Amino acid sequence: MSIAFTFPGQGSQAVGMGKNLADTFAEARAVFEEVDDALGQKLSAVMWDGPIEELTLTANAQPALMAVSLATMRVLESKGLELEKSVSFVAGHSLGEYSALAAAGAFDVATAARLLRIRGDAMQNAVAVGQGAMAALLGMDFAAVQSIAEEAAQGEVCQAANDNADGQVVVSGHASAVERAIEIAKAKGARRAVLLPVSAPFHCSLMSPAAEKMAEALAAADLKKPCVPLVANVLAAPITDPADIRNRLVDQVTGTVRWRESISWLAGEGVDTFYEIGSGKVLTGMVKRIAKEAAGVAVNTPEDIDAVIEKLNG
Repeated sequence: MSIAFTFPGQGSQAVGMGKNLADTFAEARAVFEEVDDALGQKLSAVMWDGPIEELTLTANAQPALMAVSLATMRVLESKGLELEKSVSFVAGHSLGEYSALAAAGAFDVATAARLLRIRGDAMQNAVAVGQGAMAALLGMDFAAVQSIAEEAAQGEVCQAANDNADGQVVVSGHASAVERAIEIAKAKGARRAVLLPVSAPFHCSLMSPAAEKMAEALAAADLKKPCVPLVANVLAAPITDPADIRNRLVDQVTGTVRWRESISWLAGEGVDTFYEIGSGKVLTGMVKRIAKEAAGVAVNTPEDIDAVIEKLNG
């Protein structure tokens, strides 16, 4: 059995996430307290009590999702998991790369929380509200969506932002260009083409001001070599060098999340089990569409954690 740990991104947040871990395990509670302290905010209260509108704000959702992932990791470790001995690779969807790197020891939880708060604020502030948009174009392959995005741009920005799975690609850019992409996709036979409820156009060139801020923040951050390779979003290939990781995290702000290719690459390397560490099971669903022979397992409850430990020890 060859294993990869994956870490979810925005869209996986839900009020109450991580509460059962905090109620059950001191190790999980300690992570949520560490994130609260690092941000100078009772983020855990927003996570557990809502409202969902506040939790979904980019600046809150990003560190909150990381906190749940790392709380899950700490509990797994308390039960005997040694990441470098059990897991071949880590990967994270967008902000999930920060969770993956913290899990692999590249930086500590407090550093990850602060970087994600900076990232969330910078991404939110890069484009005025209402000027950008994202849309999911379903039932079309990546090349077809790239072509649609180019046709829809008409002098504005419209780019393929997330290649999530076969037939599940997201475009991002100026709101009017994204609207044009939706109409073109429908005319070309897309199964569905819908605007996403996001507050900014992530993973396109409109995010350049945010990329500049992240370059500064990452240059100042203490970043070590991860104990297992990270399969980077923008490369769909593994990296371990801290300088390379910094550069790819900056590139990722404006670049395409190549998730389908990343999972395909991992499966090609013999990974047959993907554990999704943290809130929800979005990535587990994607794995089942991309690597049909592999097992995808979401890990976010005390029962899930016990089952993983039993499997790894078996």
